[in-house]
Amino acid sequence: MSTPSRFFRGCRALFYAQKPAATAPAPNPTVSSSKKNPTTNTATASSKAKKKKPPSPTAGILKSTPVSPALQSLVGAPEISRAGAVKKVWEYIKLHNLQNPNNKKEIYCDAKLKSLFEGKEKVGFLEIGKLLSNHFVKAK
Repeated sequence: MSTPSRFFRGCRALFYAQKPAATAPAPNPTVSSSKKNPTTNTATASSKAKKKKPPSPTAGILKSTPVSPALQSLVGAPEISRAGAVKKVWEYIKLHNLQNPNNKKEIYCDAKLKSLFEGKEKVGFLEIGKLLSNHFVKAK
């Protein structure tokens, strides 16, 4: 049987009352001034963080791409992102109850899914993305 103090042994700071914010932390006397890096500055660190741009919603797996007629019949759109296509396929699987109840990683294919998944009777849920990649038209 463990007590909370044994459980949180490495987090003793959580048990102590918080100090007021007005007091500044004392400098560490064990660190010599020669070991400090003079180029490290909080202003430069924050400017580096500002330079990073978030990924564009029209890039990577979020970019709309033309799809094959077989995938078009399932998703209902001539262009869709890869993430959107996988989402639509999962909606179809859930709607038609095609997941194996004993092994949720396995999907039974009906006629529509067989046309997408190379005529396979069953596919694993990790295979879906790989099998769908054949249905995205490559730009020339």
